[in-house]
Amino acid sequence: MTTFPAQGPASEPPPARPGRKLGPIAASVGTLHRAWLEPTRERYLSSGQTLSDLSFHVLLAKSKLSELLRGIGHYPRWEVIHRLAAVLDIPSWPLYRLWRQAALDAGKSRDWVDRSTEGTTAVATARSGPPMEHGALRLTVEEGYLAYAGAFLTGDARDAAVEDAFAILWLSFDEALASPDIRRYAWDLLRTTVKARADYRDERPVLGEAAFDTVTLRQESSAEGQAAQLAESLELFTAISRLPDTQLDVMVLRHMCGYPPEKVSDLLGVPLATVLSAERHACRFLADTIEPPATEGPTP
Repeated sequence: MTTFPAQGPASEPPPARPGRKLGPIAASVGTLHRAWLEPTRERYLSSGQTLSDLSFHVLLAKSKLSELLRGIGHYPRWEVIHRLAAVLDIPSWPLYRLWRQAALDAGKSRDWVDRSTEGTTAVATARSGPPMEHGALRLTVEEGYLAYAGAFLTGDARDAAVEDAFAILWLSFDEALASPDIRRYAWDLLRTTVKARADYRDERPVLGEAAFDTVTLRQESSAEGQAAQLAESLELFTAISRLPDTQLDVMVLRHMCGYPPEKVSDLLGVPLATVLSAERHACRFLADTIEPPATEGPTP
């Protein structure tokens, strides 16, 4: 099992700021926008600075900064976010990637994105490199992340979801190190980014596309056998999508990606006993939910 550096003592909370308290993120803010806004807000709240301090350096009115940090009003231009990142010492590459993804998701054109980054693109896209621990974690989990994301997404969408998860992890790495288990923290980010891009049916993520590349199907040699197995798999995947998050993750990793329980434990950042328990409960639910295949009786 991969180990990571021991976490230091929790830092003291910053002193209370003068003036009005920053309001919450607006409920209308989309998932991709929230992906970079939440860690940016956290960095501001832990910095000890006030909106007046930021206003002086970012060259934006306090009211506009408050709106920006709540996700209210027009989607911000990169030149403003770039100045904010410099003041708060936020790494620009992952922030730019997430900002750009959210801009396109918000309906901004690529031309608008390009014009918004004039004069700052070179700095934004210069990769200074994530923390060493970030790179070590990525080496150990990226293959599993791609396999899990592939159960819900295909092609570029799969790769983008995983890349976004690592970008968010980079932005919030201090919080990740302070969490009980960095692997669990990172997995929660991955699940969120994957589910944000997945198709949904009855408010549950759709797993049907992954039926064409499961371990079971790869073991079927005949077209007839694959067709029968596909029908059963689609029913199974529909039932799996109704499971609670941890049970769903375990079943996808175990039975669609083919990972042993120990590897699933490492990926999720939970004890092996939790994986085995989640699998047992999931299997019981599926056994009660899925009707057994009909068998042909004797000819009358």
